[in-house]
Amino acid sequence: MSALIPSTRPPPGTPPTALHTRPSYPPAALDAIEELAGRPWRAQVADIGAGTGIATALLRERGAHVVAVEPGDGMAAGFRRALPGVPIVRGDGNALPLADASHDLVTYAQSWHWTDTRRSVPEALRVLRPGGSLAVWRNIDVFDVPWIAEQHERIARHCGVPPTFRSRPDDLRAARLSGLSGLAPERRHVCWSRVVPLDTQLADIGSHSAFLVLGEAGARAFLEEERTRLRKVFPDERVEECYLVDLLVVARP
Repeated sequence: MSALIPSTRPPPGTPPTALHTRPSYPPAALDAIEELAGRPWRAQVADIGAGTGIATALLRERGAHVVAVEPGDGMAAGFRRALPGVPIVRGDGNALPLADASHDLVTYAQSWHWTDTRRSVPEALRVLRPGGSLAVWRNIDVFDVPWIAEQHERIARHCGVPPTFRSRPDDLRAARLSGLSGLAPERRHVCWSRVVPLDTQLADIGSHSAFLVLGEAGARAFLEEERTRLRKVFPDERVEECYLVDLLVVARP
C-alpha cells in the first residue's frame, strides 16, 4: 500500500564534519511513521546506523526515548558531540547489541542498505516487542527536476560510472522486507524540498565516497566547474534541492 504525501547513511570514510550538509527529513515523514506504527512517540526507540544523529534528534524532539546504535568511530564521536545526552552503543544492524523484545520501534534512516537483510530483518524483529514496528526510510533525489538530473549525469560521468536515474523508488526493498519477515510493509512517499546555500550543496556532493576515492585535486576541479554551472541556474546562490522520502513500516504481530 502506498500513498503520496505532498509536502544517505554516509559512505564509509566520510568526515563527520562534512555531514552537516546532508539533508534531514520533513515533519510529514515523522507523522507518517507515527501513523503507521500506531503508537504515540512516547516509546522506546532504537535508531540503527545513527551516524551523527540527524534522525535521532528528530525522534527525540517527538518525545521518543531513543538509544542509538552506530558502528563507526568517527560517526559515534560526532553523535556524542551533537547529542551528548542521548545513549549510544557500538554495533551494527546485522548483530544488534540490544536485548530481545526491548523496543517499541526500530528505525533505519538512510542506513538500511548497509546491512545484510538476511540478518538485519531477523535482528530487528528479535529486538521488537509484540506490536512494535520496524521503520526504514531514505531520501531519494527527484530526477524529474532538470538541474538535478543533469548534475547526476555529470557526477556519474566524472566518476566513470553509468548514471542510474530512478525518479521514484522501485519495489525491491519492500519485496525483500516482506519476504524475509513474512509481513506486509506499509509504504508512504513524502515529497519535500530544502533551500541551501550553493556552498552547502557543493559540500554535500564532495562528501560522497566517489569523490573521496578520486582524490582531493580531481574533486576540487569538478566542484569549481559545478559552482559555475549552478550559478547560471541559481544566480542568488540559493539552491532548491528536491527529495522524495521512501518510507517502509513493518509491524510485528
